[in-house]
Amino acid sequence: MFELGQGGAATSQTGDDLIKDTTEATFMADVVEASQTVPVIVDFWATWCGPCKTLGPMLEDAVRAAKGAVKMVKVDVDQNQQIAAQLRIQSIPTVYAFWQGQPIDGFQGAVPGSEIKAFVERIVEASGGQADGGLAEAVAMAEEMLEQGAAADAAQTFAAILAEDPANTAAHGGLVRAHIATGDLDHAEAILNGIDAQLSHAAEIEAAAAQLQLARQAQEAGPVDELRAQVEANPDDLQARLDFAKALHGAGQTEEAVDQLLELFRRDREWNDGAARAQLMTIFDALPPTDPVMLKGRRRLSSMIFA
Repeated sequence: MFELGQGGAATSQTGDDLIKDTTEATFMADVVEASQTVPVIVDFWATWCGPCKTLGPMLEDAVRAAKGAVKMVKVDVDQNQQIAAQLRIQSIPTVYAFWQGQPIDGFQGAVPGSEIKAFVERIVEASGGQADGGLAEAVAMAEEMLEQGAAADAAQTFAAILAEDPANTAAHGGLVRAHIATGDLDHAEAILNGIDAQLSHAAEIEAAAAQLQLARQAQEAGPVDELRAQVEANPDDLQARLDFAKALHGAGQTEEAVDQLLELFRRDREWNDGAARAQLMTIFDALPPTDPVMLKGRRRLSSMIFA
């Protein structure tokens, strides 16, 4: 991110109805009036700004991928200093999103492609639109298939979505989870390893990676009944309790697995380099952010940490 300076560069032309340059004379029409019907993302840039040259094309790609659900306007701050001053632009690149004449979101500096995609999707959703030409509905349909046990059908649907949108992180994560559900962990791992590094930190992909780690652990943990008997016979056998929790999670008994790990943490939070807490974090990462088991487990863990 660079501080504003003087440049005196000419604006570039995109030749694209979705993306255009604006001036002080046309800003009201291009942004304020246009945003009454479709969100408008405004990119404040300058030709001397290195990060702008990275951010701009990535932002343009994300806008085009939204297929008309959002538009983009570019403002050269050197050529349009009055606009930059009115909107208090102090450094570039700066990006604002306008909806119905008002700025509703924004960010400063160059950010990863996954964050740009999430930003565009957030803006479209805020306006009541759909950023992906219906792919969100297809993802939801595939998730429903997966929940109902039709993992192979879900995998085919996720793969079809990725053929349309290779950067769709929800579909990448879903495809990994679908192969986990079929028990094909090697294929799931291969898919995970093949995802673009720029997308790898997306929440959906990190959750899928956590689920794969848990599935691998469950394969190695041993039978649930045998481990339960072992823990009941010797409650102080912490390794058995950890293995029991892993086996429980692999059997779909997530809440009981969390209970066992919390009990292990209560007995010895430092055991095996904090293995109980680390395992809890992996389970929490694998669960949806609003999952009641995760929320309850985090609250209980926090109360134990700060007791």
